[in-house]
Amino acid sequence: MTPAELSRTVLHAVRRAVDDGELSVTVPERAVVTEPGPGGCGDFATTIALQLARPAGQPALRVAEILRTRLAEAEGVRDVVVTGPGFLNISLDEQVDPVAGLVREIREKGARYGYGDALAGQVVALRVPYEVRAEVVADAVVRLVGTQGGRATVEHGEPANLRPVPAPEDPAPLGPDAARWALLHPAPHDRPRITADHLIQRESNPLFRVRYAHARIRALSRNAARLGFSAEPGPIGLVPQLGAGISGTYARSGGRRPGVSAEAAGDPFGTSASAGGHSLLGTLAHADAGPLVGPGTADPDLGRLLGPANAGPGPLADPGPANPDPVPANANPGPLDPLNTGTTPSAPPTPADAIPLSPHANTPTPLLTPLAAHPRILAVAATRRAPDRLARHLVTVADAVLPLLPCVLPVGEEKPSAAHRARLALAEAAGTVLAGGLSLLGIDAPQHL
Repeated sequence: MTPAELSRTVLHAVRRAVDDGELSVTVPERAVVTEPGPGGCGDFATTIALQLARPAGQPALRVAEILRTRLAEAEGVRDVVVTGPGFLNISLDEQVDPVAGLVREIREKGARYGYGDALAGQVVALRVPYEVRAEVVADAVVRLVGTQGGRATVEHGEPANLRPVPAPEDPAPLGPDAARWALLHPAPHDRPRITADHLIQRESNPLFRVRYAHARIRALSRNAARLGFSAEPGPIGLVPQLGAGISGTYARSGGRRPGVSAEAAGDPFGTSASAGGHSLLGTLAHADAGPLVGPGTADPDLGRLLGPANAGPGPLADPGPANPDPVPANANPGPLDPLNTGTTPSAPPTPADAIPLSPHANTPTPLLTPLAAHPRILAVAATRRAPDRLARHLVTVADAVLPLLPCVLPVGEEKPSAAHRARLALAEAAGTVLAGGLSLLGIDAPQHL
């Protein structure tokens, strides 16, 4: 049962309660399910009872009890517990693996994962002023509306119905990708920053984190192929906590192991930890600096920002050459050196050293939630004409997947296991979401930076 399927199960329970006359409410369009918060339990939690309490004219706890009995009868649900003011905490059957189901769905749909019919058959007329940020936002909205089955048209003039705060200066010197990100990432009512910060290779740069995570996933796929195994959804096992974010992966080891190429280490930028603790330094210089002429525009600067109209991500895994020496990480350290620091741990990591796992999901829940939320984010971004929602969501996905990546490949003499294949499948699913999201924003998701 995937989170999307569980959401439909919750809505079905609400509909049954309405049909039985126990609730007098309009059944909502969606029910959000997330990992349980502090004080919660089980695999997932939902606030649907709190959402329906006021319309139903009943206390939230009463609504939660009405829904709890129906949810507990649903197939694949082992137990439902009400906590706090009315949170429903849902435990799934042991054999139900929501992560494997979600990964299979993403692998099956590919770049079209998250596409829906929220705007099916609708024509969205956009009217924008002659201003570069308005043009770029409108271009992204056209793509987003298409993901929901609608069609958007763009006209220029007044009165405008899409008018983000203009850019303070010409963003073209940043290059097409960084310029588009600088204009799309802030909310429409915020003034964008047109600075060189969008070009540096540091964790403080959200665009870099997104593209870095995607490039590392591509590198891991290439190296897994050289090691003779491929991705296969399933339980990922216990994942050692090797450090959060970009610098944490390499700073604790002082960089990659001597003699291991950047490509083999899953570090496509050829960088390592500095004495100051930052692993990735320098200026981002890549093919983005070249001009791209967008169709239907006479403005060369605007053409470089809009880029190709139907840019799409390539396949997640490619057969490109790579050094088969794996990334320095180990899913089951034991006597091995998980960070290749030259020292051997005296004992395996304790549970406190591991990323928190859902009992049945077998994955870091911070990654499961944004992957499952991707369809909802696309629908919201399209219906509210807010590509900034998608941009910020991609940052969340990248930050959630980075701690998993050092544990995808086996280490030393360790043989690839089912857990390694499952971790690779989960990482590739995140890469699919990142590539598809960047494509919708008109930004390149390269295999190498």
